[in-house]
Amino acid sequence: MTRRYWAALAFTVYAGAIILSNWLITHVGIPAGPAHLTPVGFSLYAPSGVWAAAATFPARDITQRLGGRWLGIAAIIAGAVISWKISDPRIAVASGLTYLCSESADFAVYTPLQRRWFVPAVVISGLIAAVVDSLLFLRLAGIPMTATIVGGLILGKVWVQLAAGPIAWGLRRAGPVAMAAPA
Repeated sequence: MTRRYWAALAFTVYAGAIILSNWLITHVGIPAGPAHLTPVGFSLYAPSGVWAAAATFPARDITQRLGGRWLGIAAIIAGAVISWKISDPRIAVASGLTYLCSESADFAVYTPLQRRWFVPAVVISGLIAAVVDSLLFLRLAGIPMTATIVGGLILGKVWVQLAAGPIAWGLRRAGPVAMAAPA
């Protein structure tokens, strides 16, 4: 399989995770204002799209690695436009803007690290993005920024980021040749 195939697959996973996170937050869980919440552990709650939203961080890194930054931006736009149709437009806009800002922060952290340290780059950039992304999204979406929700959103994303490390290692070690250092 070619690098182009893997880039298309990464794009699809990235855009799909954005769409799924926005759908979940507006349809699944405990209703709380403009969002639905889900427990994430330690008596904390997060908007229920947290699991899919957190999966976007490693998907974004792999999309950028295989297809470039513009492919990642295209995935964000596609995800936001489709989300507008299937979820609350306010959530879709907040999500799209947050992902674009998060993409910029990720570019500053992930991009310089990924050539030499792919796995740590995925984990470190994802952890930083989890905090930045969470605070910005909650503010833009009009979701109350209580300690329980902010802490829960960050914790939920951290759980997924910790799982992303072994997945990134597996892709780097046994995955497609396309996962080798970017062109």
